[in-house]
Amino acid sequence: MDESVLSPSKVSGEGFLAPRTAGDGAPIDPADPAILAITDFTRETPITVDEDRPIDAALEDMVRFGVRALLVLRDRRIAGLITSYDIQGERPLQFLQNSTYEHHRDVRVGHIMTPWNELLALDWDAVRHARAGTLLETLRQVGRTHLLLIERGADRRSLVRGLASRARFERQVRGSPAARASAARAAP
Repeated sequence: MDESVLSPSKVSGEGFLAPRTAGDGAPIDPADPAILAITDFTRETPITVDEDRPIDAALEDMVRFGVRALLVLRDRRIAGLITSYDIQGERPLQFLQNSTYEHHRDVRVGHIMTPWNELLALDWDAVRHARAGTLLETLRQVGRTHLLLIERGADRRSLVRGLASRARFERQVRGSPAARASAARAAP
């Protein structure tokens, strides 16, 4: 058997993390299990941001990692959630109008995030047994772009097990064979 020789060398230039590719985008049908289109943090590392990070830098992080939401950390605990919609929407302007800050570059993630106590969540066990169409409809009904998936530990602590994204579901369901067939039947 021919065995290759491994030769470490010095790294050069800048180092970047590879974009995530975990299952995002595979077509699903509304009748498929909902867990096929959620981000399960036991399989994929959650992307986080410190609450003191400038919002433009957080948006750059989202683009680099291919996500639309970041969990916000304070002292290694989840303090909230920030989405690309929060950063690109009216929240920064509303914050500036009601604060002593003057410039967009001064707005931090913690200023416009949705705080932990205002986030909506679903029970992990319920989502494990739900269908994709049911979860998508729930996201639409509550008018949120993201819902946390919470698993209760034996000590009753809230373990953030995953994240459901309405945009991800809509892309995946729209790309499903059943959705394409339905659209083809509806076309004149």
